[in-house]
Amino acid sequence: MMDWLTHLILAILGLAWGLAVGSGLVAFITVLDIIPRLMQITKTATSVRVYEYAFILGACFWAAADLFSVRLHLSVLSIAVAGALCGVFVGMLAAALTEVLNVLPILARRLRVEERLIWLLLAMVCGKVLGSLFEWLFMNEF
Repeated sequence: MMDWLTHLILAILGLAWGLAVGSGLVAFITVLDIIPRLMQITKTATSVRVYEYAFILGACFWAAADLFSVRLHLSVLSIAVAGALCGVFVGMLAAALTEVLNVLPILARRLRVEERLIWLLLAMVCGKVLGSLFEWLFMNEF
């Protein structure tokens, strides 16, 4: 009797938490205007539905893959392409966040390096790349 009740409560809590996190992510991406900005930059505003479906199907697929512990046996090249695409997405998310918050101009002004802003950006990018490589190469266990 308790076993099915425990599973039911866990399923309801999992669904509620998933909806809360998913709603927060969608709100975050909506506030940052990532998809409209991407369409503006790439001049693909006529493909709004493609972006929407790609976003929704990607989220649903990877949520299901995580839920069912799907293992994909991919080649090194396809893993590298997937990693690069994930990196581009995370980079766009970070860039959109800094653009919305105007972090870089404020940081440059406070550090008094306005004339060297490009070097500040380069240092941030190199730090992110080197940190990611260090984590992937030395910290992950296969």
